[in-house]
Amino acid sequence: MALIVQKYGGSSVADAERIRNVAKHIAEAWDEGNQMVVVISAMGDTTDNLIELAYNVTEHPDSRELDVLLSTGEIVSSTLLAIALKSMGYEAISLSGAQAGIRTDASFSRARILKIDPKRVLKELKRGKIVIVAGFQGITEEMDTTTLGRGGSDTTAVALAVALKAEMCQIYTDVEGVYTADPRLIPEAKKLSEIGYEEMLELASYGAKVMHPRAVELGELFNMPIWVASSFTHSPGTLIHGGASMEIRNKARAVAYDLNVAKITVVGVPDRPGIAAAIFEPLAQAGISIDTIVQNASIENITDLTFTVAKGDLDKAMKVVEPIAKSIGARECAADAKLGKVSVIGTGMQNAPGYAVRMFSALSQEGINIHLITTSEIRITCIIDEARVKDAVRTLHQAFELEEEE
Repeated sequence: MALIVQKYGGSSVADAERIRNVAKHIAEAWDEGNQMVVVISAMGDTTDNLIELAYNVTEHPDSRELDVLLSTGEIVSSTLLAIALKSMGYEAISLSGAQAGIRTDASFSRARILKIDPKRVLKELKRGKIVIVAGFQGITEEMDTTTLGRGGSDTTAVALAVALKAEMCQIYTDVEGVYTADPRLIPEAKKLSEIGYEEMLELASYGAKVMHPRAVELGELFNMPIWVASSFTHSPGTLIHGGASMEIRNKARAVAYDLNVAKITVVGVPDRPGIAAAIFEPLAQAGISIDTIVQNASIENITDLTFTVAKGDLDKAMKVVEPIAKSIGARECAADAKLGKVSVIGTGMQNAPGYAVRMFSALSQEGINIHLITTSEIRITCIIDEARVKDAVRTLHQAFELEEEE
């Protein structure tokens, strides 16, 4: 008897009919002789609606109370799913994150899982029950409810699979797996039958919405196989795992894009030790994540420093940076919120020349200007005008012949 952890996203449980369909899906796996632990997201747009409601009450909702509010979305969907399974004659029980033993730090809205005590989950499994766990949430040592941030249910599922020593973590969503590009944008994009953790982590970090990066990191750290498939069809999905064939490692695998990019340039920065720390330390303290950082060559000990942030953080970041720029003697701060990024990803880039030239040439032929470039061993990312991002994805998918993948 295998122990399987499944996770269903918000679109999969958006209404009563879909909840019943998910219950049937779970029942099929149970009837095959598996023990089942199921992690559920909130129904449809519930989380967004709760956030909007909180901000209608006040412009600055308390972070602790907001987490308690948002956690209720998953409580609703998990209990409804348990009710559906019981109505079909299956023994099921719903558990909150706290009841499932998920312990986190106290970073409200972006908590990190510290440990999982699966005692209650194991007890219910031993009783022959299907265990439904509310995703996206946990509890601190002080018994305060926390949420894990966007995509947190993916992280809950993989973490539970690791803690329970499950055979596999299955992520069910509204797409049939991981593709060479967003299939809604590129109809000819190909579904990958498998992909390594390293490539999947880059894809997830640089725009692919199918999996949250933290969940992929956990899977890689503990070598937990992750299966991504659709909850609406029985089409084979994509296996995310540690092994990949030599042939697969000799090519680019996919193109990812992200429209959530803004750029800040601090112009005329004195080039001396401690300046970068003076700018980026306050940003870190304000909870603002920095992505790409580029510093121009110094001329007469003066340089320009450019970095990117999420669009939603741009105003907050400018309020932090502008007084610092003035205090260090920089000339001005400039911002640009009409940007996006496009990335080509594949382990084949690691030791093979020519990928960067191929990417830059393809973009140039389409008249797409590159503002910034950032790379890893298996990724090349270009920051470009937001209006040209989708053109860039189409161009690069063709240039790297990804429609021929698999």
